[in-house]
Amino acid sequence: MSASAPSSAAPSSARSAAPTAAALLDFVRRSAADPEVIASLPLDPEGRTWVRLEGPGGSEAWLIGWPPGTGTGWHDHAESIGAFLTAKGTLKENSLAVRLPTEGWKTLELSEDVDREQELTAGEGRAFGRNHVHEVLNESSTEHAISVHAYYPPLPRIRRYSRTGEVLRLEAVERPEDWQ
Repeated sequence: MSASAPSSAAPSSARSAAPTAAALLDFVRRSAADPEVIASLPLDPEGRTWVRLEGPGGSEAWLIGWPPGTGTGWHDHAESIGAFLTAKGTLKENSLAVRLPTEGWKTLELSEDVDREQELTAGEGRAFGRNHVHEVLNESSTEHAISVHAYYPPLPRIRRYSRTGEVLRLEAVERPEDWQ
């Protein structure tokens, strides 16, 4: 993966109140519709690329490029709420429709009815609450996808999981210094 220098290309709103998930979704929608913001992202044919944006109300925001066949793997954003929107191409989100315990476990057996799947084409996105477990994929074999993401509070950590059938296993906990 390659990272780019921070950018403040996206608009910023007042920093007085903590943004809601709806405000984050509005921010990613506006940012994704801005051709200058989208053009600021260098694309790499091999790995994901990203540029940090200035999000609303002190949130953390990212513009992310997804080469064909790339994805995040299963993860959550810990205590942060968030939103993301596809600006170009198509992304698939697999998520779990169940609240998991936040601490004290390494392996969980999931029930059969917790899987959710949605395809997000350009202009489509979603907001999510704390401890939302998902993976995001660009399943295209030929086209890059670009998306905008925002989180509040700024990501304190990301928990990474592996999944085999109905078994979800906590594999790693990353801190901001691991990805910035």
